[in-house]
Amino acid sequence: MEEDRGLVLVAEDEQAIADLERLYLARAGYGVHVERDGATALEQIRRLRPVAIVLDVGLPGLDGVEICRRLREADDWTPVIFVTARDDEVDRVLGLELGADDYLTKPFSPRELVARIRSVLRRTAGPQAPRVLSVGTVRLDLGRRTAEAEGLPVQLTAMEFDLLAHLMSQPGRVFSREQLLAAVWGQADYGGGRTVDVHVAQLRAKLGAASPLRTTRGVGYSVAADPAGTERRGLP
Repeated sequence: MEEDRGLVLVAEDEQAIADLERLYLARAGYGVHVERDGATALEQIRRLRPVAIVLDVGLPGLDGVEICRRLREADDWTPVIFVTARDDEVDRVLGLELGADDYLTKPFSPRELVARIRSVLRRTAGPQAPRVLSVGTVRLDLGRRTAEAEGLPVQLTAMEFDLLAHLMSQPGRVFSREQLLAAVWGQADYGGGRTVDVHVAQLRAKLGAASPLRTTRGVGYSVAADPAGTERRGLP
C-alpha cells in the first residue's frame, strides 16, 4: 500500500460496489469511509472533512445530487465524483453545473475511479511552490489554490480551478476541447466536448464581468491576452 493520501468518503448503497471501491482506494493509499444512505453521508462529510467524495446519484433518502447541492450552497468545495447507473447527458450536465468535479457511469472499472480521484487531487496533494497567475483582474494563487476576481474571492471546484489555471498559463493561446480534456482531465476521450463547455460556462458565471475567457468558434477556448478587449461571446 502507498503512503496515506487522505480520507475519501464513499456514499454507495450497493454493498458489492462499495466493497470494491473501498478495496481499490485503500490499495491506492487512501483512507476510506463508506455510508449507504444520503442523510448519514452528508452528516459524515461535514464531520470527517474528507479530501474527496464519491457520490452515488441514486442514494436512498437524500440523493447524491441534493447532497452536492447542499455542500456547494454551504461553500464546501470538497472534490465530488458522481457515480450513477444512468448515462444521460442531462444528468451529466446537471451534476457538473451543481459543482461536481467528475462523473462515472456504472459499470466502471475501480481502477478508473482511483485514476479520476488522483486526477482531481493531483494539484492539491502535497506542498507546492507558491505561484500566482494574473490576467486582468482575475488572480489565481496556485500554492493556496485560491481565486479572486476584481479583488473578491471566487469559489471554484477543483476542475474549474485547474481548467482556468491551464488557460491562464498561456494567455492568447487557443486550446481545443480535446487538448483541454487531455491536459486537465488526463484523457482525451472523457465525456465529450460538452464537459469542457459546461466548465467554461460555470467559470464565466462565477467570474462575471471580470472573465477573460474567450471562445473561438469551431476551435476551442482561450484566455484573452488583453482581457479589456475580450468580447463576451456565448458558448457555441
